[in-house]
Amino acid sequence: MAADRFDMPVVYDSMGDIVIRMRGITRTFHSAAGEATVLKGIDVDVHRGEFISVVGRSGSGKSTLVNMLTRIDRPTSGTVRVGDVLIHELPEGRMALWRGRHMGVVFQFFQLLPMLSLVENVMLPMDFCNIYSPASREARALELLKRVGLEGLAHKLPGAVAGGQQQSAAVARALANDPPILVADEPTGNLDSRTAEQVMGIFAELVEQGKTIVMVTHDQVLARRTSRTLLISDGELVNEAVAAAFPGQSHSALLRLSKLASPVHLLPGVDLPDTQSPAAAPLYLLMGGELLHPDHRPGYPLGPGAIVDPLAGLQVDLFAGPAGADLLSLPRAEVLPLLSPAGDSLPPLSSLPESGQAQDGLHPPGSDL
Repeated sequence: MAADRFDMPVVYDSMGDIVIRMRGITRTFHSAAGEATVLKGIDVDVHRGEFISVVGRSGSGKSTLVNMLTRIDRPTSGTVRVGDVLIHELPEGRMALWRGRHMGVVFQFFQLLPMLSLVENVMLPMDFCNIYSPASREARALELLKRVGLEGLAHKLPGAVAGGQQQSAAVARALANDPPILVADEPTGNLDSRTAEQVMGIFAELVEQGKTIVMVTHDQVLARRTSRTLLISDGELVNEAVAAAFPGQSHSALLRLSKLASPVHLLPGVDLPDTQSPAAAPLYLLMGGELLHPDHRPGYPLGPGAIVDPLAGLQVDLFAGPAGADLLSLPRAEVLPLLSPAGDSLPPLSSLPESGQAQDGLHPPGSDL
């Protein structure tokens, strides 16, 4: 009978496809004190299977960005597309159902219903979205609670368990409908180290299964365990390659350098651009592809993450490899002070990343998260 019909979890098919696309996201709040723009033209693509951490100082716009993604809040301007749905255009009623089926959300402050037991809280999304057969929902909820270490507390009310246990229950609830996307705002902030490690282990398993996770965190150790990090400074995204290349620098300095950077694409076999004025010669940050040396010198090719000085000895004659090269041109006067205390020399060539080491550097400075 139609009334007995229940839906199955949503699955996005192709690994690596873009599942989230945010374009031109701004968010301005109005108050008696005036306007405050918290997000300023954010562009982000998230691919299926990515585990992304969002970092930045308090007040930088991290949680506001996540609220755009979960549609807890709407952008003042810009678009948020998840799959083929422009979620910022959905009315509230449809949005709640869509979110329940497509996206698991772990809130910073649990948001468990106090009058329902933990197992009932976990069952609630299944009941609301009519996913899984009614007879199987309690068993699934109990299994999820066991997965986060709460099998003995399933029938307790949230107020009868510790804060960390409530957060673990919130993680179980976010997984109730087996959503393809999980969004977590400081999911381990109230957990002890053992439980936090357990939650991160679950996240790692989900990513291996093709789930996509976006996680806001202040924890530099957790950020380094994700496959990609987005650094927000004063409502703007810092260029990911810039953040990785200059660890330890202030967020404001990284944002300034991001704004001054300009992309350069070299076709296969093409040399670094000629420099007419040494004083104005840029430095280059290699983002993709590789740079080769005509004499096959040790230490070459250079891969993503390398910083290249077109005026320096061996680096004058570098050229793009078979796949070409994508670089960022950076103003010399801005970069040199970031590379050494004296601000007058590049680090030795041996300290630069070699090809195949790119992923080791794709994290912003941990000390300033």
